[in-house]
Amino acid sequence: MLAKLLRPKTTVSAHCDLPCGVYDPAQARIEAESVKAIIEKYHANEDPVFRARAIGIKEQRSNLVKEHLWVLWTDYFKPPHFEKYPQLNQLFNEATKLAGAAGTKQSLDVKVAEDLLSKISEIDKIFWETKQA
Repeated sequence: MLAKLLRPKTTVSAHCDLPCGVYDPAQARIEAESVKAIIEKYHANEDPVFRARAIGIKEQRSNLVKEHLWVLWTDYFKPPHFEKYPQLNQLFNEATKLAGAAGTKQSLDVKVAEDLLSKISEIDKIFWETKQA
């Protein structure tokens, strides 16, 4: 009886976890910029303790980049976007790999971080085109 009283009277659904407008590639870009800065600081510092900490933080930030990109890829972009921008799946695949084990998560190469930022920039451009539509 108590369960019946507490059961919701109305069921609602939404296409995203929160109201529209919460998605933004800026979150991935900020984390990717942090990854690049950490790599640069790593190379500028010879202290082994600092370097060890830098690597750990860089790997965490790289993972956050992937998570932010995955949310955009799986929650924001819909079939009409992929039809209009056929390169989108490949772009996300490349970007998440650049943030993963084959990319900034394991690499200390500034160029890899710059490549990641470039991919995020391409995603950002498409994202804002879709927001304008």
